[in-house]
Amino acid sequence: MELHAVSDLPEVRPGDDLADLVADRAAIEDGNVLTVASTVVSKAEGRTADLSDFPAGPRAREIATRLAEITGEEKDPRFAQAVLEESTDLLMEAPFLLTETRFGHVSVNAGIDRSNVPDRDLLLLPRDPTASAERIRAGLRERTGADVAVIVTDTCGRPFRHGQRGVAVGWAGMPASRDWRGERDRDGRELGVTVQAVVDELAAAANLVTGEGAGGTPAVVVRGWEFGDLAGSDALFREVEGDFVRQALRGWEYQP
Repeated sequence: MELHAVSDLPEVRPGDDLADLVADRAAIEDGNVLTVASTVVSKAEGRTADLSDFPAGPRAREIATRLAEITGEEKDPRFAQAVLEESTDLLMEAPFLLTETRFGHVSVNAGIDRSNVPDRDLLLLPRDPTASAERIRAGLRERTGADVAVIVTDTCGRPFRHGQRGVAVGWAGMPASRDWRGERDRDGRELGVTVQAVVDELAAAANLVTGEGAGGTPAVVVRGWEFGDLAGSDALFREVEGDFVRQALRGWEYQP
């Protein structure tokens, strides 16, 4: 497998066609996987905002006050309001905001970014990253004739570990995972629980190439990777009923 960052991409503006931008700068072939950082997808879709777009309500002011008391740093209640409006569920409100987005992704601050937004205060996640991936995939097929998969990526922290890694928040043209259950290990034992989240693994691999900060390489072409003949599934985000960590959080309150 080879991963190649798409170089010389310009600063993405609202209305830009990401498929056009990539096709002009990279050789796209059947079977490739294109990963695209959610930051540029959001910029192309006009998902930037100012704090003034989110006048704080009572709940946001209460959250900001408590966070300031815990952290010792002033918190803007308008940012808390933006997080609330971009979320369907608030799982934790101290010592940070852990939320579920409209499309099922659980992350800190609803994935709202405050970096690499030169003219605005906030960068929101795409409204529907999988629909975004479908549009980019269709655009690449129209431009190049190639049948490729597309993964929209983001970086986020992980429970029980330090640091961030790339994850998939939307995908098209391939299943989210491949199912090894029923296969056998080298000793002949049948695998009973292994379902490999391949879109997350490809997102993490691509993040090693794109890097963080001011690198300016938000798109990566993956060549030579094959899904194989295993069964696939698009079940990536856990349902509440089967998410025991989320259920435990509902009865937990932060005590400084």
